[in-house]
Amino acid sequence: MKKHIITIAGAPGSGKSSTAKGVARGLGYEHFSSGDLFRKMAAERGLSVEEINFAAEKQRDIDRQVDEGLRQMGKTKNHLVIDSRMAFHWIPGSFKVFLDLDSAVALERTFNQLQTEGRTSQAGTTMNEVRDNTLKRVESEKKRYWNLYAVDITDKTQFDLVVDTADKSIEEVVNVVIEAYQKWLS
Repeated sequence: MKKHIITIAGAPGSGKSSTAKGVARGLGYEHFSSGDLFRKMAAERGLSVEEINFAAEKQRDIDRQVDEGLRQMGKTKNHLVIDSRMAFHWIPGSFKVFLDLDSAVALERTFNQLQTEGRTSQAGTTMNEVRDNTLKRVESEKKRYWNLYAVDITDKTQFDLVVDTADKSIEEVVNVVIEAYQKWLS
């Protein structure tokens, strides 16, 4: 059964949060970010995003808390856009989007955002530091979700739409997602 929920996953730096916010605005839907929740949890524990990812490898309750919240949203909410690595798995009736991006472009975007806007519980003063932290985080997430749920979060065949965001503005990506979603609903 198709739900009026869009789940957006993808590579770090691919524009998940910005796209999700834009799609939610464009459709008049509510927006939720697992990444924001994870960063908030990290800050509350005095950890960086990278540190909480490593802690979650041993403290499975961290992921389970986020994942249970996603499952509940899938059961109780409608007209919602979620940016999250695992929401597509927990809300099978959602329109599942994967934003893809070459890792070099992703690194540059992430570094630039950290330098200009910053992010809660995430830092990087050099490109090498951001690259190393991002690679560690991605490997930690892949390992955790595989060990917890046997889910490969990088397998693009699980998604209804895959968008390469390298040569598209956020507005273009938002429009692609909304158009594909409306076709999917009909």
